[in-house]
Formats: sequence, C-alpha cells, structure tokens
Amino acid sequence: MRHCINCCIQLLPNNERKQQVGCGGGPLHSHPECPACKGENKIVLRVDGKQMNLLAVLEVRAEGNESWGRFLRFKKGKRCSLVFGLMIMTLVMASYILSGAHQELLISSPFHYGAFPSNPSLMDGENPSDGKEHHHQPSVNNISYVKDYPSIKLIINSITARIEFTTRQLPDIEDLKKQELHMFSVIPNKFLPNSKSPCWYEEFTGRNTTDPYLTNSYVLYSKRFRSTFDALRKAFWGHLSHASGKHFRLRCLPRFYIIGQPKCGTTDLYDRLRLHPEVKFSAIKEPHWWTRKRFGIVRLRDGLRDRYPVEDYLDLFDLAAHQIHQGLQASSAKEQSRMTRIIIGEASASTMWDNNAWTFFYDNSTDGEPPFLTQDFIHAFQPDAKLIVMLRDPVERLYSDYLYFASSNKSADDFHEKVTEALQLFENCMLDYSLRACVYNNTLNNAMPVGLYAVYLLDWLTVFNKDQFLILRLEDHASNVKYTMHRVFQFLNLGPLGEKQETLMTKSPASNARRPEDRNLGPMWPVTQRILQDFYGPFNTRLAQVLADEAFAWRKT
Repeated sequence: MRHCINCCIQLLPNNERKQQVGCGGGPLHSHPECPACKGENKIVLRVDGKQMNLLAVLEVRAEGNESWGRFLRFKKGKRCSLVFGLMIMTLVMASYILSGAHQELLISSPFHYGAFPSNPSLMDGENPSDGKEHHHQPSVNNISYVKDYPSIKLIINSITARIEFTTRQLPDIEDLKKQELHMFSVIPNKFLPNSKSPCWYEEFTGRNTTDPYLTNSYVLYSKRFRSTFDALRKAFWGHLSHASGKHFRLRCLPRFYIIGQPKCGTTDLYDRLRLHPEVKFSAIKEPHWWTRKRFGIVRLRDGLRDRYPVEDYLDLFDLAAHQIHQGLQASSAKEQSRMTRIIIGEASASTMWDNNAWTFFYDNSTDGEPPFLTQDFIHAFQPDAKLIVMLRDPVERLYSDYLYFASSNKSADDFHEKVTEALQLFENCMLDYSLRACVYNNTLNNAMPVGLYAVYLLDWLTVFNKDQFLILRLEDHASNVKYTMHRVFQFLNLGPLGEKQETLMTKSPASNARRPEDRNLGPMWPVTQRILQDFYGPFNTRLAQVLADEAFAWRKT
C-alpha cells in the first residue's frame, strides 16, 4: 500500500523536537491512507516560507521491504523523472549552502505565520568593532514560540503594571560601621592632600624578612597572580618610609571605579585606559572585593569561604602606591608632580549591580529589600569617588551574557526558554514584593542577570551626585573610540597624550570579543528579541529620563 509522505518537521522545545505530522496535522501513521493527499505522493520542500513542490513527478513507496532491484524495474521514464527530481533538489540545497544563506529548508509546516519584525543584532561580546549595524535577519524557526507570544506578553504587562521606582532609605553611618568594624578601623577618614588618589601611610610592624603577602587570599586562591606578588615582594622593603625607628607603607584606594555593566565593553575600556601613563589599575583586573570577596564569595554556587580582609584588597594597589610614594619622597618638584598625578582605578563589572551576598549577612531587611548596598560602603570612605558606567542595549547584553557564561546546550531555543522562565519568576516575585526586592533577589539575578539599569543607577544616585558619574554607551564607543576615550580623559582630569600614544590607544583591536564557537550559534530568535524589548522598555524609558538622553532608551538599535 502507498502512504502519504507529505509531512513536516516542526522545531519544538525539549522532548517534542522533530515531531512528524501528516497532511492533516496529526501524527504520521503507517497504514491509513491520507485523504488530503488524494492518493498522490508528494514531498513538499519549504524554502523561505514558500512551499516548493519540486518532486511532484517523483513517486515514492513507503514499504520498507522494497529493494534496489525494484528500482531497476522502474520504467525508463520514471527513472529519468526520479534522477531529474533529485538533481533539482540537490542543486537547490547546494545553492543555499554555498551562498551562506541561513534560511531553513523545512518540510511543510502545519502552521501558517507571517514575518516577525526584528531589529539587527548589535555587537559580539564586548567588541566595539561589532557595534555597527548589520543587516543579517535571523529566520523564525520555532513557530510554537511565536504562538506563545500573546501569553508571554500578558506576563510582561503584569510586570509593567507593578513597576514603581521608589527612593530607598539610606542607612546610618553607625549601622554601616557595625557591619564592617574591621574595615572602618583600617581605612582612615582623611587622605594625603598632595595625592590625586586616596592614599595614607600606615605603620608596618614586620621586619625586612617578613613576607607582606603571605596570607593574602588573592595569592592563596589563584596561581595566576603569584608572579605579580613575587615582584612586589622583592621591592617591598625599598618602598617603605623609615622614621624614628618605625617603618611606614603607603596604602591607597582607587580614585575611580569602572562599575559595570558586564558584557558592555568594560574590558575594552580598561585595556585602553591603562595605556595612559597617569592611570594605574589594581594588580587584578576585576577584584570583585566590594561585592563578593569581602563576604568570602568567589562564586555564589560554591558557598562561602573565609572573608577577604580589606588589607588583601589594598595589597592589589601596592604597585601604584610604590610609584606614588617615590613621587612623595622625590627631591625634585618635577618628579613629585609626575608621580603624584597618578590616578588609581578599579574595574570590577559587578560593583554596580551585584548585592547577592546581603541575604547571608544582613538581617534587618524591610519587605525583602537589602538594608545595605555596595555603594553605601564606598561612599562612607570615598564620598568624592568618580564612577564610570558602560551600558549597552540590555536585550543584546543579555544574549551576550548567556553565550559567554553558559557552558552547555547553548542555542537560540535554550535562550528563549530561559528568558520565558525568568519572566515568570519575575512576575511571581512582583506579585508579592517591591521592584527593588525582586531586582536584588538572588534567584532572579541568576535567572536573568543585570539589565535593569535604571533601578541600579537610581540607587547609586541616592548616595553619589550625578556629576560623579560618566555614563557611556557601548554603541557610541564602538562607532567612535577616540571620542569616548577623550570623554574619559576629561572626566578623570588626565593629561593629554602624545600622537603615538593616542594612536596606540584608539587603534588597538577590541578586547574580549565573542568567541568563534559562540558566533556560529547565530542571533537570538526575533520573537525572543521582541519579548525582551517589551520587558526592558519601561526600564530603558526611565533611564533615558534620568540621564536626559533618549539614546539610552535604545528604541532604534
């Protein structure tokens, strides 16, 4: 008996993938004849949303016991038709492969849908050179996702209806001291007046044979930094100040912080800025001390370790402190001026948003909101600190974050499923708690990290003045590196660069670009992109209002 072969492969999530359905949309059976086929055997090829019945003249038998001998008994005309049909199909498929087209070649689908609007993706990873608009339009491969959009839109509407940007209540300085007694005992209230960076001298009670980095947690837990500390150890005694039989070491904190966001070009900005002779960074690019290490967190899922004391963090700035000390001790005014112009920076992309540790250490929270945030402690010691933020379209940032940090099963399908699950979690939280409580919720941060820039920035603006911030967009940095770097120089009051130095800084390749294997996964589904645009829209609008710049709404990206 002949059977209907007019079927399709529908891309479905998880265990429903590659389900075959017959002409009428039901399962493909092995015995009943498909009435819609009317006795005709077809294989319908779907290309770019159009059905192409290329093999209308091809006759196919479904019986599994037929052998190649029966093929030889075909009439000559039918064999010619078969060969001719196969040649046509081969040529069409080859042309698509050779042309690099990404449209799918699917057997006919039981669903009919129109084109889904999408915007071109932006930047790969943190690569500014990829920030220029391109015109690759991803195809809509998963029809079930498009069908689910109305229900997901209801979830987003529910979230949007509950968004309320409230001003947080600031903690008292005495409450901060109770939380971090040791930190307040180490860092003084005042710093040296003749240094651009916040520095001070403290007594060193060890001897010339004492290893000052023996117990430093950054050294103990990571071999990568041991060579750096070996060099510091050898030069340490020569960079002490000796007076009245006592020894003093210069301690420094950063003058400025690049506080985020992740996958927004912070690594590229760091790599370029450290080429400026007046800028010195920590020995480790991202210490994550304020947000994680001071709580004993390396990775939250690994549990808690011993807390890194503030002294371990200060050790990371010893190289810069040694140079500043040389300037302070120099006999010539020129040498003093050159060294004391040094400005120290730190570039942990978690500083702006990561407060996941609060649930483990702070008790008196109100309505699920953290009573203390990272910025409260930084401001307590450095009320005049300068803060640099690099932002990016949060839709593209989230996908880049997913590609960079996900370890297995990465795909546009998997990303879409994670987004929808995260939105459901967020809505459930918003039904019972405030926006701030949900934004700083550990589970939600792990499900859909970062992205709600307006909430974080408004909380930072409760303790720091707006003129202490330089807010940049990765899209602008990608299109004009020289201009954004000049803005940074001006913000930090850095001296001008020579022509060769500036060329090296602005023409060097972008840092931390997307890995080739992640590039091959392609962009997110257009329907996922639209869902995220709907979700982030109200937050982007509020951010644009706060910064008085419509570019931060990312309405045209």
